[in-house]
Amino acid sequence: MNKFMIDILLQGIDNETRIQLLPREQEIIKEWEDNGTLIASYIKSDTPGIYLVLNANDKLDADKKLSTLPYYPYMKIEIIALR
Repeated sequence: MNKFMIDILLQGIDNETRIQLLPREQEIIKEWEDNGTLIASYIKSDTPGIYLVLNANDKLDADKKLSTLPYYPYMKIEIIALR
């Protein structure tokens, strides 16, 4: 398993949709914390988004995991491999 820094910027999501999808988003993040997929998360203070540190096999696997999140269609994502 490798570590990846995920830089996520939310774009094009209205507040009503964000609030509606939030419970499932949080549920998946909690599952990832519990099973070791998510190592750390940091909410951005200046823009709508988050930094995640994930365990994944490769960048494709990291993106596949992210694609299960309800906010995924609204995410601009940069995946960076860590040592």
